[in-house]
Amino acid sequence: MMMMMMMMMVMMMMSVSRQRTGGSITGRRNDQQAATSDSDSDSHNLDILKIQKLSRDPVHQQLRMSDAKQPKVELFVKAGSDGQNIGNCPFSQRLFMVLWLKGVTFDVTTVDMKRKPDILKDLAPGAQPPFLLYGSEVKTDTNKIEEFMEDNLCPPKYPRLAARNPESNTAGMDVFSKFSAYVKNSNPQTNENLEKGLLKALKKLDDYVGSPLPDEIDENSADDLISSSRPFLDGQELTLADCNLLPKLHIVKVVCLKYRNFSIPQSLTNLWRYLNAAYAREEFSSTCPSDNEVHIAYSSVAKALK
Repeated sequence: MMMMMMMMMVMMMMSVSRQRTGGSITGRRNDQQAATSDSDSDSHNLDILKIQKLSRDPVHQQLRMSDAKQPKVELFVKAGSDGQNIGNCPFSQRLFMVLWLKGVTFDVTTVDMKRKPDILKDLAPGAQPPFLLYGSEVKTDTNKIEEFMEDNLCPPKYPRLAARNPESNTAGMDVFSKFSAYVKNSNPQTNENLEKGLLKALKKLDDYVGSPLPDEIDENSADDLISSSRPFLDGQELTLADCNLLPKLHIVKVVCLKYRNFSIPQSLTNLWRYLNAAYAREEFSSTCPSDNEVHIAYSSVAKALK
């Protein structure tokens, strides 16, 4: 029987709590962070969020809670402008989502890249977040980290997250490049065409989410299924494909509204069904950086039209 547990995420000196079923998130600040001693500078740069996430499956809960051999898992992600909270980094959020969906107990440590604490130079010298510490192993490549987690955090204890349909992995792959060209442009004469390019990419994604997947089609039915109402790219559950795409879509939505006064058209009903379903899931919404962090990250990237 699943229990309602309090989740707490530490945001600077304030803590916010909420409830969800099947797991908990607890935040803790290093006591050394309150100090101002130069000798403890490393502690100033690290804000540790302890993730204690249990599977929705009671059987998996028992397996995991009794497994004392599970290596410690720690994800290092980019810190925000305050050096503590989660910053704007779709790759960090991608891996954060994967670990949460896997149901493994793990730590998340934000890294202030403006200070680059010495303790991290020993773990991953020269690397940029995100990187993963799995027991004594350090993984620094996002794609390889994802593959490593899928191979090592696997059934029967942890779920597979790979998409069943290869097309789901490439859905929306051109949205972010079209978005980048759109917001980085400063020439008013090319703005309209770049906006059309972004809209075309969004429409293509909308079409994919609205088209039935092979397993949604009943070959024995006399009626042809012409549309899909699935919530996510590959079906009813979030997969690795969603973990890759959703953090980028969040940035597109937030940045375009702020710097171009552009919103994803409501007429793209399939895309909005997808986004609304995603924001309703804690694995996505609770790992998103704040809108302000996204604005700050793009303040020097998004060009004014002139």
